[in-house]
Order: sequence, then C-alpha cells, then structure tokens
Amino acid sequence: MSLTPNGRTHDPGEEALVPEKSLLEEDQNGAQTPRYDDPEGQEDEEFLPNAEGKKPVRFTDFEGKTSFGMSVFNLGNAIMGSGILGLAYAMSNTGIIFFWFLLTSVALLSCYSIHLLVKCAGIVGIRAYEQLGFRAFGTPGKMATGIAITLQNIGSMSSYLYIVKSELPLVIQAFLKAEANSDVWYLNGNYLVILVSATIILPLALMKQLGYLGYTSGFSLSCMVFFLCAVSCSSSSISIPITPGKSCSYTIPILAFAFVCHPEVLPIYTELRNPSKARMQKVSNISIFVMYIMYFLAALFGYLTFKDKVEAELLHTYSRIDPYDTLILCVRVAVLTAVTLTVPIVLFPVRRAIQHMLFPTKAFNWLRHIAIAIVLLSFINVLVIFAPNILGIFGIIGATSAPCLIFIFPAIFYIRIVPKDKEPMSSTPKILAACFAALGISFMVMSLSFIIIDWTMGDGLAVGGH
Repeated sequence: MSLTPNGRTHDPGEEALVPEKSLLEEDQNGAQTPRYDDPEGQEDEEFLPNAEGKKPVRFTDFEGKTSFGMSVFNLGNAIMGSGILGLAYAMSNTGIIFFWFLLTSVALLSCYSIHLLVKCAGIVGIRAYEQLGFRAFGTPGKMATGIAITLQNIGSMSSYLYIVKSELPLVIQAFLKAEANSDVWYLNGNYLVILVSATIILPLALMKQLGYLGYTSGFSLSCMVFFLCAVSCSSSSISIPITPGKSCSYTIPILAFAFVCHPEVLPIYTELRNPSKARMQKVSNISIFVMYIMYFLAALFGYLTFKDKVEAELLHTYSRIDPYDTLILCVRVAVLTAVTLTVPIVLFPVRRAIQHMLFPTKAFNWLRHIAIAIVLLSFINVLVIFAPNILGIFGIIGATSAPCLIFIFPAIFYIRIVPKDKEPMSSTPKILAACFAALGISFMVMSLSFIIIDWTMGDGLAVGGH
C-alpha cells in the first residue's frame, strides 16, 4: 500500500509521495519480520494535519502542543459527565459497601483497558480507536468500533442536553421568579436546548484541535467540584446503611457509562506534548483517580441526604426541597455549565468515527468538519426533545457500547495486534487480556438481562429521567 505524509492518501491520478512498502522486512540474516509502522494508506489518520511535503510520521512522533495538565483536564472532562448525577441512585440500589466495591473495580479496569489501548497504539503508530479496529480485524473491526463510539457518545451527549432541557427552565424561573406554568418561550426546555446548542456548543465543536478545549474543560471540572462541595454540605444524615435496595438493574450500566473515555484517549495522546506510553498512562491514571474520588463522594453524600428517596437524576431530588434555595440554584448553574462544556469534547470522537466509516480516504475538509457537527447536534436535539425519558437510552447504551469500548475491544485488539513472537497466546499479558474480554461480555449479558427483566416487570421506566 502507498503512504503519503501524515497518513493522507493521494487523490486519483496523483502520484503517491512515498513508495510502496512491504509489511515484511528482511533483517541482516535474511529472516522476514513484521513491520509495525502503520501500513494503512487507505485510512485517514489525520487529527492534527501537518503541512504538505513532510515525511510520514507515526503519531508518537507528532509534535503535540497540549500540556500535561491540559491533557488531564480534557480526559477528566471526557470521563466526568451526567453519570455523576445518577450515582447516588445507583448507591441507593446497592448499598454503600457494594457500590464502593463496584466503583473501585470499574475504575481499575478502566485504567487497565487504557493501558491496552496505549500499548496497541504504540506498536502500530495509530492515533484513532477505530483504526485500531481496522488494523486488528479489517473493515468489520473498524465499523464495529465506529458504531460503538457513535452510540456511546450520542447517548452521552443526549444525557447532557437532557439535563439542559430539564434544569435550565427551572434556573431561569428561579431567577425571574416566574410562574411555574408560564407559557413563555424562555421557560420551554425544547427551545432552550436548541438555543444552547447553537450559541455555545456548536462554536466550540467547530474547533479543529481538541487541545484548545483544555481551558473550558478545566472550568467545567471546577463547576463539578463546586457541585460536589454543595452536595457534601447539604448532607444531613451521618448513618451509613449497607443494606442493598430492591433493584440493581441499572447499577453496572451507570458505572460503566460513568467511566467511558476511551474514544478520547488516543486523540488526547496525539496532542500531548512529549508523548510516551508512560506519560499518557499517567494522564489517564490521574484523571480516573480524581473522577473516582468525585464520583464516590457525590454518590455518598447524595445518598446520605435522601436515602431511598433519591431519584435517578440527583438535581430533581433537590428540587423537591426548595427550588428557590440559593445554594441549590448555584449548584444547578454549575452542573448546567459543566455538562454544556463537556458536549464538544464528546462530539470530537463521534465526528472522527463518522469520517472513518463514511469518508476513509478523504483529507481534512472544513465544510465536512462543520456539516457533521451540525447534523450530529441536530439529531441529538431531536432525540432529546422527543424522548420522554432518557433512562432507557442511558441503560441500553451503558449495557452495550460501554462494555465494548472499556473491556471487549481493547482486549481483543491487544491480542490481535501485539505480535505472537513478542507475546504468544500463552503469555500472561494475553491471558489477562482474554479474561478481560470475557469479563466484558459477561457484564454486557448480565446488564442487558437485568434491564430486560426490569422492563418486563414494569419498573424500568418508573424512575425519573436521567
């Protein structure tokens, strides 16, 4: 296959700028060994395009400009999202001790899966999740990964905008002291979610480089820290019950959904200044650890405040106390700001997945870059406006695409991509990877089974929207 600089392919009729290279090279003894440079000339690897005329580079040779701290902010913001509002509900279903065990397990497994992704990327010089799928299993692998990323992140963005739809009218109503049943347009969540998407989210989503969003990510995380402090201060109970609730159907999907950041890992790795596997793993570990602490404290204090009365969306529970309380009003504004600024971060890998599935041989184009963002936001707005309850979508996506992206895909890609002469199937790393994939499959089957049973029993959609 022919290669052009930075993974671009040449247009029909043009000469390739780099001669064809075989996947096998002969060493000094004449033995053939596999090359680990990316051979996929048909795949567009461009995330931050270089100037024309430069020699082909692996993504680890790319001159990233994003600092370590900004990378932590971006990945932390990709992890943190609406899932934090559903963790108190999950704890009410499991009890504190079992919830802590599940949260710790998912966090550690997420760190391990990122390790697998980063190691695979370092071997083949690929900077996109879906391209790892292509390298491992060809077009079916790329399509499966792209579909999983698209579903996962559309679900994430839908849950964020659903919060905007439900919470922003209440905030405006509290500020204006307006009547709850007023028919004015600025108290209609459907109009407001369109307005926020067009004026705030879309301009940020049109940026070419993910690293520029590091500042908004830092501010978004600050807002969620304020939310955590407010939830902690409002807790009025000290007792710690450990008896599980009556239903755990949505607990594992909520936890899996809360830690999915894997589609953003390789783009952030690409833009990291002085990139290395150890440096990127450190970024991931710090981000996951910070979110782990925030998740547990938010779930704990939210649960201790309301016990079994906590709703699937924590802010709805607070509104039953005093919707005009100043502290709760500030919390609503902070959460709205945080989820709004997270949407552009999540949109980046969805757009990239769509480009790889539909336009794999095309170079970067501003018109296509903008059009995909507009179409995505329009579709998600329609979904949010007409969906009466987001919990069903949230549960299904958390039970399907999340286990694929966290457990199954990193493990099977690692098994296929790492050469057998370096790590045979009988080696400990590949045995662990196989067990990791099996664990993901069991999580998926178990979660889907619980959700289907819950729906059959008529309880699954009884709780408040998420």
